Amino acid sequence: MAESLSHKFGQIIGELLELALEPHLRKFARKHKLYLDKKGSRKARQGKKVTWTDGHGNQHDLDFVLERGGTENKTGAPAAFIESAWRRYTKHSRNKAQEIQSAILPLANSYKNASPFIGVVLAGVFTEGALNQLKSLGFAILYFPYETVLRAFAKHGIDAGFDEKTSDAEFQEKIDSWNKSPNQNSIAKTLVQLNTAGVKQFLNALENSILRSIDRIMILPLYGKELVAHTITDALELLKNQTNSQIGAPFVKFEIVIRYNNGDRIEASFKNNEDAIHFLQTFSQT
Repeated sequence: MAESLSHKFGQIIGELLELALEPHLRKFARKHKLYLDKKGSRKARQGKKVTWTDGHGNQHDLDFVLERGGTENKTGAPAAFIESAWRRYTKHSRNKAQEIQSAILPLANSYKNASPFIGVVLAGVFTEGALNQLKSLGFAILYFPYETVLRAFAKHGIDAGFDEKTSDAEFQEKIDSWNKSPNQNSIAKTLVQLNTAGVKQFLNALENSILRSIDRIMILPLYGKELVAHTITDALELLKNQTNSQIGAPFVKFEIVIRYNNGDRIEASFKNNEDAIHFLQTFSQT
């Protein structure tokens, strides 16, 4: 089946988002000595897609990844996972939000020791519900409303407006105008200029994540026998019969909590000190 022209024009707007964001991420990467991976060839990976694998073996393609210690030849530790997306209609916005979280959250969890920044750059029409859903899950959001996108194109002579009644001939005209335009990078710059405050806020959130430092590490050795109850009544009875002192009780596990100065928190449990040591050593690599 041939690709619809409306979908093809949507891909153009997606390309515009990447064009708009890439120079700022590249400058940010240089400033903080990070490696910026984006679509295209790289010796450290196969193909042209930026693909990361989660702890369950599932692969996820992303638009941008910032890496600590990464080079053209070596993959580093993820400092940020960033995805971009465009949607024209509200009826598709919630599904797209869920698609984004399904791609990034498993990766963030798999690389939780690095506690990477998770961000999304959205354009078009997204409902408050879709935006709040992503915010509640920890995503930083840079949002370009539909009208802002239209203004960026219009400043360079392209009518990017469309709806469900737009004909294929009209879409083809918009696509041709983009393909023939010598101002694609200028359109991207204009888009950023029209949302300077939003771009600054997004980059500040990214910088706060990159520059965070460990505030404290709490290590709690737990001793005692596991108590199991199948009802609340039984659980309450078990607690009533417990004392605060369990001299000579067997070791159970280490609970480790790492708190950062920006409020981030990582928790982990280990049954032996070797695994706990290995866990903490991974942080010296990030």
